Amino acid sequence: MDPVIVVFGFGIGMLIGMTGMGGGSLMTPLLILVFGIQPVTAVGTDIFYGAVTKTAGGWRHLKHQTVHRGIALWLAVGSVPMAIAGVWVIEVLQRSYGEDEVNKVVLGMVASALLVVGVATLIRALFLRDMIPERYAMHLYRRHIVAAVITGALTGFVIGLTSAGSGTLIAIVLIAVFRLTPQRVVGTDIFHAAILLWAAGIAHWVGGNVDLGLAANILVGSIPGVLIGSQLAVKVPTVFLRNALGLVLIASSIALITKEHVPQSILIPSMSVAALVIAGLFAFQIGLHRQRQRQLARQAPAAAS
Repeated sequence: MDPVIVVFGFGIGMLIGMTGMGGGSLMTPLLILVFGIQPVTAVGTDIFYGAVTKTAGGWRHLKHQTVHRGIALWLAVGSVPMAIAGVWVIEVLQRSYGEDEVNKVVLGMVASALLVVGVATLIRALFLRDMIPERYAMHLYRRHIVAAVITGALTGFVIGLTSAGSGTLIAIVLIAVFRLTPQRVVGTDIFHAAILLWAAGIAHWVGGNVDLGLAANILVGSIPGVLIGSQLAVKVPTVFLRNALGLVLIASSIALITKEHVPQSILIPSMSVAALVIAGLFAFQIGLHRQRQRQLARQAPAAAS
């Protein structure tokens, strides 16, 4: 047993329990940068341990009634098959181009995903929390179901490839589209992620991308961490944690690029896609801000009368 890995697992488990974020986004670069694990194995092991960790967290949130089961299940309808498709793409690339080349590609995709998730985390923490009126319960109409399935499909594919984003990217949709309260965002996010990560984790295990010994070391710390974090989620404000996490993720992306020497032929396309996604996130945030301003303008005359 490696006590350093156990300590990292405990800390990240607590972060997952409190915020629903940070599992794949933090553990994957740690495994690559600190412990020298090959990128494909780091992704597969991360997803596998994350499935167990988020199952424990999801169960605790279910007991606290902070899970919207309908939204979580519709997200899974889209995310589960696409996560398996993402793992299949890695296997096809390994057979076609060899493990070394695929590791370079995965490294570039992980760095790009970390950058997107880091920026998305900051957008969520700095802007979305005060912009959208929240609700604890809601009825799911067809447009909500379609949004959940499409969101699940897009994020599921990215997670199958990189392991990053199951918390942050889904959480943004839960806030912006479904307008759930923070506790329900975290609970629904973790519950859905458990379903998604089991599908992707089993697929990675079948593909030989999971180091079970390493996963067991992480779980010794992450399971008690996520249970404690889930208990604290209903009591502790998480704005500071989200801001810090966003900055750490962006720094992790930069560290992967500089220390692992990602080839330019892989880095440029990956970062170009990341830049487009980030631009889309900012445009989305601006659109939400304008929509909120119009709502306030319409409400002002009514309140005055």
